[in-house]
Amino acid sequence: MAYTQFPQLTAGSEARRAARDAMVEIIRGWAVVGRTDYYGELSRLMRESGFSVPPRGTLMSHLLKEVCLAEAARGVPVMLTAIVVNKRTERPSEQFEVLAKTEPFRRGEVPDWTWKTERDEVFKHYRQYGDH
Repeated sequence: MAYTQFPQLTAGSEARRAARDAMVEIIRGWAVVGRTDYYGELSRLMRESGFSVPPRGTLMSHLLKEVCLAEAARGVPVMLTAIVVNKRTERPSEQFEVLAKTEPFRRGEVPDWTWKTERDEVFKHYRQYGDH
């Protein structure tokens, strides 16, 4: 196995939980100031935090899901990752919308729900409550 300066982010590992928590902090910071940003920027900031998470691929998708689930477990009523968007399309990945329709989120049952509705609710929530 080749040496890398970054920890392996295997599912369930302490390093994976630390990466998830770092990602939560980064995205919460964006939410508090009402900012969307790109997967590439999130990847860059994760690297600065000591974690290698490429902007495309399954690791980014899984961590974003874990961020939403961790926040939901804390009782946060919004999907924080609605503000992480693709640079080309200016919207979240398809995986976000798939996740939004599953438990515990069930956004598919909300009339007229779109990711933009969720984005606006994320901004409202985090501006009002900060990291709570």
